[in-house]
Amino acid sequence: MAKTSKLKKETLQLRRLGIDTYHENVAYLHRDCELYRAEGFQALSKVEIRSDGRRILAVLNVVDDDSIVTPTVLGLSEEAFDKLGLSEGHLVSIEHAEPPASMNAVRRKIAGERLSQEDFCRIINDITDKRYSKTEISAFLVASGQTDMDRDEVFFLTRAMLESGERLDWKESLVADKHCIGGVPGNRTSMLVVPIVAAHGMLIPKTSSRAITSPAGTADTMEVLANVELNIKGLHDIVRKHRACLAWGGTAELSPADDILIAVERPLGIDSLGQMVASILSKKLAAGSTHLLVDIPVGPTAKVRHMRQAQRLRKLFEFVGDQLDIQLEVIITDGRQPVGSGIGPVLECRDVMQVLQNSPDAPDDLRQKALHLAGRVLEFDPDVRGGKGYSIARDILDSGRALDMMNTIINAQGVQAKKFELGQLTHEVLAPVDGVVVNIDNLQMAHIARFAGAPIDKGAGVDLFKKLGDKVNKGEPLYRIYAEFPSDFNFALTLCERDSGYQIGKETDIPKAFVEF
Repeated sequence: MAKTSKLKKETLQLRRLGIDTYHENVAYLHRDCELYRAEGFQALSKVEIRSDGRRILAVLNVVDDDSIVTPTVLGLSEEAFDKLGLSEGHLVSIEHAEPPASMNAVRRKIAGERLSQEDFCRIINDITDKRYSKTEISAFLVASGQTDMDRDEVFFLTRAMLESGERLDWKESLVADKHCIGGVPGNRTSMLVVPIVAAHGMLIPKTSSRAITSPAGTADTMEVLANVELNIKGLHDIVRKHRACLAWGGTAELSPADDILIAVERPLGIDSLGQMVASILSKKLAAGSTHLLVDIPVGPTAKVRHMRQAQRLRKLFEFVGDQLDIQLEVIITDGRQPVGSGIGPVLECRDVMQVLQNSPDAPDDLRQKALHLAGRVLEFDPDVRGGKGYSIARDILDSGRALDMMNTIINAQGVQAKKFELGQLTHEVLAPVDGVVVNIDNLQMAHIARFAGAPIDKGAGVDLFKKLGDKVNKGEPLYRIYAEFPSDFNFALTLCERDSGYQIGKETDIPKAFVEF
């Protein structure tokens, strides 16, 4: 009698499963698989998958449904399949992965110890190599956030993250960039600063992260207009030809550990000062920046709420920047309220284009802040006299050259094929009394926009009708909520019913602004 052929015990057939696990390698093994039983695998354990000299580490999920994987098949998530780089049906081996040795350093950090450069390098290398589960990454983030890294540790972490991936070298003495630490919704100045600075002729390769805890990041908003997922070669070619880009840094493998950490920070809402500095500077240095302007908004409900905290953060940026040889200027700006009118990708994109088009409907606060920031960046140019940057930036914007440059960047990166519309479900929040707007809670407005679906649903968000100091009558609309799905819409309504985010009072109640323009 002929024997039925079957797979060797140590190999399984590879199958691609259409599951997005967002920056985490996940493998799927049937409970009746011989290897599962023989090797004593457990769900959520780390495994190593090998074949033809290729290997990846993955978190194991155990399956009971034959329609997902059979006992002779190993399924991989989209992320894991792409990383392994083999075709479906290929034979692979699977075995237990050794736990990352650097977890000992994480445990020491949890206990409050100070870590060395070598400790951070080992941790970041293991994270980049996908040796950490999301639980282990969370432990590192919480430990390094709550125990408050000293300035040397922040430098060690920044350098380790910088060295974890590619680093661009533009072979130029002045490569400019600008970054805001966040905490103020609608603050989409980068999409204005970049085309203004590039139109002047300076090199400004802008790579941005997607939103972590906000309703939109620069990459989320730019994606309304153009492709932002550029590989290293594509990014390099565009910047060399047009002097600028507005891209997501994740696909370019610039400080890849940062993108993995952000994927865990996002749901946890973690954004400590030391991690923030390391994240920003590692990305900027990896992108080849030599000159960087950092914007720290300060206000009662901003990420940074007090001048003493802003000054501490400024000194931390300056210390790490000096250690890593980047010319850095930190400015403190008005963070008392959202910038512009829109909160959410489509609405923020509308504001940006109105400013570029010199529309009479353009939000003036966004225009003015962008011009001041662009002016400071232009003053990195040794041919621009101090104090002259603002007027040069204004001339570039008013003449239409900035709009032309933005359209050039959009076409070079690839025009967005999908048309994003505002959410069909709307609700207007009305003023409860007569008076003056004396407070707009940045955090609450961001929460409402996120509950409405932003940034995942690009048309979701909040459109502001009133800003600080504006007079309002009872029953007059303060803002409008947009959502695409009923569940998101109801979540947002419930949240704004508890707290609208607006406070109406007397003009004398408006908080003082801290600005350095």
